[in-house]
Amino acid sequence: MTSVDAAAALASLADEYWERLLEDQPVYATSLGDRRFDDRLPDITPEGRARRVAWRDEFLERVRALSEDEPAEEARITRTALLVDLETDLAYLRCGLDEWTVDPLHGPQVWFLNIESFQPVRSVPEARAMVQRWRAMGPWVGDDIANLRRGLEEGKVAVRDGVLRVIEQLEDLNAKPVEEWPLLRPLEVGRDDWSEVDRAEFREGLTAAVRDSVRPAFLRYLDFLRTEVLPKARPQERAGISYTPGGLDIYRRLIRVYTALDFSPDELHETGLREVARINRETEELGEDVFGIRDRREILQKLRTDPSLYFTTRDEVAEKAGSALARAKAAIPKWFGRLPKADCEVVRMGEHEEKHSTIAHYRQPAADGSRPGRYYINTSAPETRPRYEAEALAYHESIPGHHLQIAIAQELEEIPKFRRHGGVTAFVEGWGLYVERLSDEMGLYSSDLDRIGVLSYDAWRACRLVVDTGMHAFGWTRQQAIDFMVENTALAKNNIANEVDRYITWPGQALAYKTGQLEILRLRAEAQRRLGARFDIRRFHDVVLGNGAVSLGTLRAAVERYLALAS
Repeated sequence: MTSVDAAAALASLADEYWERLLEDQPVYATSLGDRRFDDRLPDITPEGRARRVAWRDEFLERVRALSEDEPAEEARITRTALLVDLETDLAYLRCGLDEWTVDPLHGPQVWFLNIESFQPVRSVPEARAMVQRWRAMGPWVGDDIANLRRGLEEGKVAVRDGVLRVIEQLEDLNAKPVEEWPLLRPLEVGRDDWSEVDRAEFREGLTAAVRDSVRPAFLRYLDFLRTEVLPKARPQERAGISYTPGGLDIYRRLIRVYTALDFSPDELHETGLREVARINRETEELGEDVFGIRDRREILQKLRTDPSLYFTTRDEVAEKAGSALARAKAAIPKWFGRLPKADCEVVRMGEHEEKHSTIAHYRQPAADGSRPGRYYINTSAPETRPRYEAEALAYHESIPGHHLQIAIAQELEEIPKFRRHGGVTAFVEGWGLYVERLSDEMGLYSSDLDRIGVLSYDAWRACRLVVDTGMHAFGWTRQQAIDFMVENTALAKNNIANEVDRYITWPGQALAYKTGQLEILRLRAEAQRRLGARFDIRRFHDVVLGNGAVSLGTLRAAVERYLALAS
């Protein structure tokens, strides 16, 4: 096969893989603006999982059969990215986490209620597709229950605290009439161009789907959690995945899934401890400048207890997020050569999500430009939301963080679609953490108090290396993890509890942030050392973001090529 033929075969395979992935993950397709699969949900049955494994195995063999000595750089990156995607997906699917995970953050009681926010109904066919998807939610919950029941039979079960949170979410939701559920929010939109018959069909179909399929399924789920899962749930003293059958081996695989590198739990734990110690010293120095206090415990106590350092209203939380985003938008042309076309906006997290969610999250733009990127901010309990962390949070989740990186990747028309819209967690989250400190270089922080927030957030991600490995590999309790983060970050205690429960639910995911940030910082330091006065920060950032969310190994190679050409 000639190099031209090999490149064409790889491009065809990449396109085929992307099509198969969208069909496999229909809600993800909808979130990107691909509306072909709006009427369905992913198949989570054992048979469905077996099919998902089988087609990935088949694709993996086809990719491996292609030459790895392809002379074109883009082809080499694409081949490596396909291998990483397929290998990590297969590793994750074979972990069987769906047989015990009860998720307060992304379980069906949250996930289903969020879908309407990115599945607009603009036509009668789209309305009918939504009704079909809503009807499918009931059977999907039944499949989820069946998976969890199988796990119980094998001694696999979630931790009690997470189960109690989901029970509370379901109780709160089911206490409301279905007319108030977000799933029926699409009915509030006027459709004067539709016939009365079409409007009535949509109204009656969607209402019936929620009333007769989703709500009864959630009630069954609630009863199942109360009567079957909760009595057997693991106590917080056995929070880690190592307390489930085969859990330690699964955790090692998950490290690879989220970092795409072969770290041991011991390596990551020690790295975390070193980083925590370094950041603590910085906190003591800056705390003396800001508060006249050198003792770190006193600094953290002040940050947690001084009411003047916290918001008082929901509107203040949202306004601070908006002003930080506006400032960042104005600053990025001096620091990045390539800028995204897609806009980013601040959105308040929904009532159904905010109580048990983390402080914020980001959702990518629709690929067709119909929806901007969205920075979702949790405005609940504003008196618990520190003012000094708000700017670092905004820059991580929006610009120059996730929005800049993800929107730029989506707009890289010269690379395959799977690279534009997917990627390695350590790259995505490492970039988000990297820009928290970059934003200080950019002059985006309002005061030294906001810089204390940067240190707290950096310590938070360093603590993740310690507590995630601590719980899942070394037998730490949930309370040990909470206590370590209380001791070493300024995060509010309610946020710490939510975060620790997140790490319990998603073993290994929290390792990606520091791992990626440290690699990007190493690469930047190497570029500055080798190029000296010729180092151009805009060019460096364009190189880092120019291939999508690649593995850290691929990123190293891309920066090395840039340095070789620039030297």
